[in-house]
Amino acid sequence: MNLTINSSTEKADIFNQIASELSALGFTVSTQDQTRPWGGFFVLEESDAAKFAARYFPQLEMSEIQITNKLSPKILVVAPNKRLSWQYHFRRAEIWKVIAGTTVGVKISDTDEESDEVKTLESGSFIQMDKGERHRLIGLDGWGVVAEIWQHTDPEKPSDEEDIVRLQDDFGR
Repeated sequence: MNLTINSSTEKADIFNQIASELSALGFTVSTQDQTRPWGGFFVLEESDAAKFAARYFPQLEMSEIQITNKLSPKILVVAPNKRLSWQYHFRRAEIWKVIAGTTVGVKISDTDEESDEVKTLESGSFIQMDKGERHRLIGLDGWGVVAEIWQHTDPEKPSDEEDIVRLQDDFGR
């Protein structure tokens, strides 16, 4: 993404830039949420999933990405020095790629135990997390923008925003 952001850029300005760029790229935003204490997100129409994957994950074949018939593309916006909850999901795996901003941090584990080790992802880096794998996205010194694809693992009951088991959360959720 061609965004002009730094650690002092206002959240609303970042969201406006992302919305403009997504529109220019032909993506349809179905939901936008700027109210999250860690930043926020854009949910794109499911019909944009193949185009989204081709743009942000060109190194992956659709056969590698698609577990069931449903994929959900999103853009995550993580604020400087903020952390999403230490969490996992019952009905989805996830793929993330840093597409703008500075680096972001990621913690992952197969157990509820959160390690002190933070893996740094530079712009262009991506990571895949399996269903049930514990993870946390962390904003480091500046804003981070991450392309995310939800890989729904249960064709009968696709994942949604309620499919989050929070093990620790800085915001008391």
